[in-house]
Amino acid sequence: MTDLSLYRNIGIFAHVDAGKTTTTERILKLTGKIHKTGEVHDGAATTDFMEQEQERGITIQSAATTCFWKDHRFNIIDTPGHVDFTVEVYRSLKVLDGGVGVFCGSGGVEPQSETNWRYANDSEVSRIIFVNKLDRVGADFLRVVEQVKKVLGAKPLVMCLPIGVEESFSGVVDLLERKAHVWDDSGLPENFEVTDIPEDMRDIVEEYREQLVETAIEQDDDLLMAYMEGNEPSIDDLKKCIRKGTIALDFFPTYCGSAFKNKGVQLLLDAVVDFLPSPTEVEPQPLTNEVGEETGEYAKVSTSETFKALAFKIMDDRFGALTFVRIYSGILNKGDTILNSATGKTERIGRMVEMHADDRNEISAAQAGDIIAVVGMKNVQTGHTLCSVKSPVTLEPMIFPEPVISIAVKPKDKGGSEKMGIAIGKMIAEDPSFRVETDEDSGETILKGMGELHLDIKVDILKRTYGVDLIVGQPQVAYRETITISVEDSYTHKKQSGGSGQFGKIDYKVTPGEPGSGFKFSSSVVGGNVPKEFFPAIEKGFKGMMEEGPLANYPVLDVEIELFDGSYHAVDSSAVAFEIAAKGAYRQSMPKAGPQIIEPIMKVDVFTPDDHVGDVIGDLNRRRGMIKDQEAGTTGVRIKADVPLAEMFGYIGHLRTMTSGRGQFSMEFAHYLPCPQNVSDEVVAASKELRK
Repeated sequence: MTDLSLYRNIGIFAHVDAGKTTTTERILKLTGKIHKTGEVHDGAATTDFMEQEQERGITIQSAATTCFWKDHRFNIIDTPGHVDFTVEVYRSLKVLDGGVGVFCGSGGVEPQSETNWRYANDSEVSRIIFVNKLDRVGADFLRVVEQVKKVLGAKPLVMCLPIGVEESFSGVVDLLERKAHVWDDSGLPENFEVTDIPEDMRDIVEEYREQLVETAIEQDDDLLMAYMEGNEPSIDDLKKCIRKGTIALDFFPTYCGSAFKNKGVQLLLDAVVDFLPSPTEVEPQPLTNEVGEETGEYAKVSTSETFKALAFKIMDDRFGALTFVRIYSGILNKGDTILNSATGKTERIGRMVEMHADDRNEISAAQAGDIIAVVGMKNVQTGHTLCSVKSPVTLEPMIFPEPVISIAVKPKDKGGSEKMGIAIGKMIAEDPSFRVETDEDSGETILKGMGELHLDIKVDILKRTYGVDLIVGQPQVAYRETITISVEDSYTHKKQSGGSGQFGKIDYKVTPGEPGSGFKFSSSVVGGNVPKEFFPAIEKGFKGMMEEGPLANYPVLDVEIELFDGSYHAVDSSAVAFEIAAKGAYRQSMPKAGPQIIEPIMKVDVFTPDDHVGDVIGDLNRRRGMIKDQEAGTTGVRIKADVPLAEMFGYIGHLRTMTSGRGQFSMEFAHYLPCPQNVSDEVVAASKELRK
């Protein structure tokens, strides 16, 4: 068996265009995995293998690959940067032990970096920071370091300093070794020499090295005492301290370079080996019960334990369905029968493969710490636990965000319906943030997703990969309803028709809940006026009705129902009678509780050159936007605002027109807020029109 201390499961994540995929390409070239580097702008990057990725120059789905550096095995996942595909980042971070956060030397900490950093914090993933693109105009390494502190609230540990910036960027100074790594102009990563520090940098190098040493030795009391007595710690001792602090998330070793120009990537690879944890050094994954509550037990990373693994991604390609699996403990052999604890069904392991983007190598066994793909599994979905048949367990599940935008589609020709159904089934398995419904009134298929680009790509995949041409309707907003006033009410359900009747009386209070609280049911009935066994039926009745609001049939959010009294009949009362009573009570009381339409508000981050700031802010105000913050950078201004999703369709076209093509923006769902009356009236009118 392989030594687990030589494994590194890492993800590379960043804002769109910060250079993740280019960094991944350079890592693959340096480790000998590929012999010719492909460029993102040429559509030739190894990990961007979808047609849509190559055309648009963005990463859409995470790609896994394996390579080796200094006898260590790296399982690397290159994740997307665009906000519509954050679910890919989230599920990749969930199964990784360490990460490399890539930041653009001129763009700095951009909106998507913040989201990904937050996900990594939630998953408690140790990280190294790589400030990329230092050869670009406006690049400033130390400014980005300050932004990491200010915007992310993180503690960067500067490990190297750049020699020259922008066009004159030629290499980096390794602060630990006090050596300069200088590359020549050939553009080849191996063409560099290790020399003494340039004279003009000696003071700044000593200043930052002192900060590095002082931060690192806080991890070891003995070293700290010795240092205070004037004893300089050895490089090996420092590395041990940095490793300890990195794994504990106390700080994040920060490197710099230019992946595109092949400068600085070797030091990053060494840092992955030196400072990021092996699978055995991270907190083991908690096990949960059927409801998702932690049991207090853990999936210990060891080959001697029983088999436990998490399916974190499903991908359909020309060879059939691939299930990406992170093995936490035990060993998996070809031909083994395993249990899917989510479905209770067993699966036999046929082919197992080690992935290199969309190429694969057949393997016959895999062990704890491995990230592999299994071919042809039947009933597995993202987030399912795979385990030994003899000892069933459930790993902590994944939670995916709700979609905020939908479009109606139908095939151009009649024969396309069946084809579309099969294709969409496969796509839902691959992407848990993509949902599909059928509108019962119109018979249309409704696709739901995280943003315009997300759905645009899905329609493109249906057309190209599955050959289904679609007629696409206008994007629709996922409106919701809520209530604004409390109502106390009583409802009696009575039915008598030969034989036993039905009877259920409930006295209840309907109250607006806290934003984001969802539906809550409680009971304060005393004296057994309504027996306890009927409470679940009453709750079920109310909860089932929350799917359709009183104003425009949109789902209802943030409502609390309190049952405080009622009465029952010894013979005629039943769970069904009380459930029907709750449904009637909902219809009776909700229109009295001040119902209102609420709409999704997006957190929008716009970058614009200085001379267009006024136009952009004016335009956001016209879109009912609330400006939250402005931040001036070297190349322009970042404007943060909260804007209703309904006002943001087609925004990129307007922004490019206003800023002569130089503006950029990203947005993600923030929260729901009440609509203005005129918008609410339109939504209600449109809903009535649909129901005619």
